Amino acid sequence: MTKTKIFTKAAILSLGLAISGSALAATTLHVGTWLPPTNPQNAVVWPTWAKWVEEATEGRVKVEIENDLGHPKTMFQLVEDGVVNAGFSYHGYVPGRFQLPQIVELPGLGVGAEAASVALWRVYNKYFMDSGEFEGLTLIGTFTHGPGYIHSIEPITSFDQIKDKKIRIGGGVQTELGKRMDVTPVSAPAPKVYQMMQQGVIDGAFLPMGEQKTLRLKEVAPNVTMLPGGMYLGSFSMFIDPYFMEKLDPKDREAIMSVSGEKLSALAGRAWDGIDDEGLKAAQEAGVNIIQVKEGDQMAKDFQKLIQGMDEQWIQNVSDRAPDAREALKELRTVAREYEREHQE
Repeated sequence: MTKTKIFTKAAILSLGLAISGSALAATTLHVGTWLPPTNPQNAVVWPTWAKWVEEATEGRVKVEIENDLGHPKTMFQLVEDGVVNAGFSYHGYVPGRFQLPQIVELPGLGVGAEAASVALWRVYNKYFMDSGEFEGLTLIGTFTHGPGYIHSIEPITSFDQIKDKKIRIGGGVQTELGKRMDVTPVSAPAPKVYQMMQQGVIDGAFLPMGEQKTLRLKEVAPNVTMLPGGMYLGSFSMFIDPYFMEKLDPKDREAIMSVSGEKLSALAGRAWDGIDDEGLKAAQEAGVNIIQVKEGDQMAKDFQKLIQGMDEQWIQNVSDRAPDAREALKELRTVAREYEREHQE
């Protein structure tokens, strides 16, 4: 009888320890990525956010990054289907679904990625969150890459020289710019550009300066044409599976969101600004021909004529899902430019 009692107490103690250990076990949050490890999103943004999440949840949620998950357009579906718990992608890779984020891609904003990313987060939340574009996903951040330029095999110093050239287009506002420039558009994700230029499949690409380093374009694109302020920005979103969030303790859900949103958006934009600086330096060191078009140059004047009406075209295109689009565009530009001024001082 005594032995039985001792065994029972030991069993109960063992069971209690097992339950305690199970309760203390961390939940793993799997983030899917598709860009190379050298890209700031994988080298800086996700690792930093992972630390924030683990600290905010006191270690109850740990983040693991899953690389090389295929074409970026599949990321939305992978998260919706629960294959991974969170991810990010470029809106232009899914034509038709994400029209409202193009508000930040329109030419003429004249700011870097951090200011644009914060402005997009604020304006999207205020004006567009009920549009249904992110149905099936929980939005945790928005960001842009830096100003887009023309990376080319042959130098481009006028729009006559780019006409009919095979140019890689990433979607979104780039598509409209390509039409107005009369290029032959070639659709492809950014990581494919190096190989396509190396093989002569394309004559050039619309991309930010950072890709001279991260995609090693300095080896295959010996010319970059930089229009004042860039031609466009590219918009991205970061998102998480709402069902994954529902399974968490409410305090952990709140903790994750506390280190997301504008804080995460600013981090992403800042990281992409940083890689643009590194890309320019790498290109210069490699002897890339940097064609810096100045305000008042003929090509700059021609670009302003080329983009006339694009704001109005976007406003009309989204009128069915965003009746306040004109007001939102005005606010986005105000927020972005004020943020840029404040953070440059």
